[in-house]
Amino acid sequence: MFEHLIDLFTHIISTAGYTGITFLMTLESMVVPVPSEAVMPFAGMLWFSGKMSFWLIVVFSTMGSIIGSLISYYIGLYGGRPLIKKYGKYLLLSEHDLSLTEKFFARFGDKTIFISRFIPVIRHLISIPAGTGKMNIAKFITYTVIGAGLWNALLTYLGYKLGSNWTEIRKYSEVVDIILVILLITLIVFYFYKKRKHSEPSV
Repeated sequence: MFEHLIDLFTHIISTAGYTGITFLMTLESMVVPVPSEAVMPFAGMLWFSGKMSFWLIVVFSTMGSIIGSLISYYIGLYGGRPLIKKYGKYLLLSEHDLSLTEKFFARFGDKTIFISRFIPVIRHLISIPAGTGKMNIAKFITYTVIGAGLWNALLTYLGYKLGSNWTEIRKYSEVVDIILVILLITLIVFYFYKKRKHSEPSV
């Protein structure tokens, strides 16, 4: 399935150029299952071949990230959990994923919007609890721009370094994703351990 998605995404970018990148990254920042690891490295390969500019790739991809994140933010603000529970299944979004994201947001607060850009699953959903929690919109946009900009630039650069072998990034991204998920689980376990320890009555 991943190979078919890559074919589709590369076709969109090859046909629509920077507009295609913006479109795909808009979807990536919503609850639509579009992995940035299957979009940005190809753009980096086009930079490698001289068909695209690095800075324009970053600008247009980050623009898409902002648009998609804002849409999700307002979905959370006006629709909230009931809307996601009702229609999330059509976008392969489980309630478990949303619950995990909400706990992550509750633990790390506003800066979660920045941190989440580097974490699989979480980055697709984090804007929803930000909207539900009525996070300051200026902070939300700022953290999104910085986090998404860095992530998009990193994947673009990796695609450039790999050149025509840009699809190899899948192997590296899977390893990175596993490491990040392990770190996330460790942080959550540690948080609840500390919380439980503090709640225990002293003897």
